[in-house]
Amino acid sequence: MKKLSILGLFIFALISFNSCETEDDVVFTTQSPDGFVFTNATLDSYILTTSTSANLGERFTWDNANFGVPTNTSYELQRSITGDFTDATAISTTTGNEIAVTIGQMMAIATEAGLDADPDSPAPNTGSFSVRVRAFAGDMGGASDAFSNALILNIELLENTGNPGGGSIAPATWGVVGSGYNNWGAFEDATFYTTSTPGVIVSYVNLLDGEIKFRENNTWGGDLGDANGDGVLDADPDNNITVTAGDYKITIDTNDNSYTIEPFSWGIVGSGFNDWGATLDAKLSYDYTTDTFRAGVQLLDGEIKFRMNNTWGGDLGDGNGDGVLDADADNNIVVTAGHYEVIVNLNDNSYSIETADIWGIVGSGFNDWGATVDFNLTQVNPNIWIAENVTLLDGEIKFRQNDTWGTDLGDANDDGILDTDADNNIAVTAGNYVVKIDFTNAGSPVYSLGARQ
Repeated sequence: MKKLSILGLFIFALISFNSCETEDDVVFTTQSPDGFVFTNATLDSYILTTSTSANLGERFTWDNANFGVPTNTSYELQRSITGDFTDATAISTTTGNEIAVTIGQMMAIATEAGLDADPDSPAPNTGSFSVRVRAFAGDMGGASDAFSNALILNIELLENTGNPGGGSIAPATWGVVGSGYNNWGAFEDATFYTTSTPGVIVSYVNLLDGEIKFRENNTWGGDLGDANGDGVLDADPDNNITVTAGDYKITIDTNDNSYTIEPFSWGIVGSGFNDWGATLDAKLSYDYTTDTFRAGVQLLDGEIKFRMNNTWGGDLGDGNGDGVLDADADNNIVVTAGHYEVIVNLNDNSYSIETADIWGIVGSGFNDWGATVDFNLTQVNPNIWIAENVTLLDGEIKFRQNDTWGTDLGDANDDGILDTDADNNIAVTAGNYVVKIDFTNAGSPVYSLGARQ
């Protein structure tokens, strides 16, 4: 483990505190706030990784600063790499008594301090920085202010060992909730994932006409929207975000709360699937464990290629059959009828089309027990199968592989666990659903039908 000694001694923070008390000009007479200190406990060390950059690093809390006169009080959380706050930089401001700092924000400070996660680099991966709170009597920026005690945070950038398949992307704590996705929490929120950029998270989500906002850990409290439509998330009243139906990529920069919502989907089109766009393309879903997009799909004899947002322009095929997508002429990909798992890596344009057993939805509640093809689910992560934007009818359904009987699963006792018992059809009511099967416990696979409207 590489180490760095960053000047973060507590005594420097105290010197800075005393200096500010004696030298600041005061517009009106106030008393020095007594007991103005942090009230949160800190960890011995904070382990920082890109995969958790959007997660909470620490929530700093403090007592009120009482200036002895009736006045509003504002607070500014400051950080210092040197430890003496001659380099004091504001992290965030509030009129309350707490400020949350993400792992990504800590990583940005670590990078500025000269730390890195490369085990072959001479730069250290451990160090520290200090934080304190500056209190203002009156509006932020007023002349009368005071400082809390300082805290020293020990940080460690987890070194990248380069383990194959280890992955640097992980689910974030944030999710999408609303009438535009899950009927305001009728089932789990749409997941955000970390990215290679600290503090930046992304969700690939199918939305309905309605409203959305963002919250952590599928719970209310601290949820964020955009009240004035300026592209910056806030906790103001009436901050729901209006959306229209479609597939989107939602990106949030938790460092400054900026966000974007843009149409985004890659799909399979061609005579081998939908007669070159007579119906919607077969959507590819995101797999964070491999940073790829994939689909479970039934193909026909014919040709296919890949395109964005169900529109032409920028479509990709494979002109020379080398397994790398290109925009060359005559690049349609020949396929034969069957069930396949299709995987596309947009990082290097590699792809694969492999025969596979694909689970689907069948029943009077969808396709009159097989009068048309089943609704295919996609294995988005190992053992996790998802189908979204599924329109069901009043009736019954079950699950089977490759549009054939003999592997069908239902739920005879309505306990959420799939079985092969008699009379195990699953009753459903008409609506739009997100359907999930979890085979993690192969002996007792569980499923959910998330009603969206």
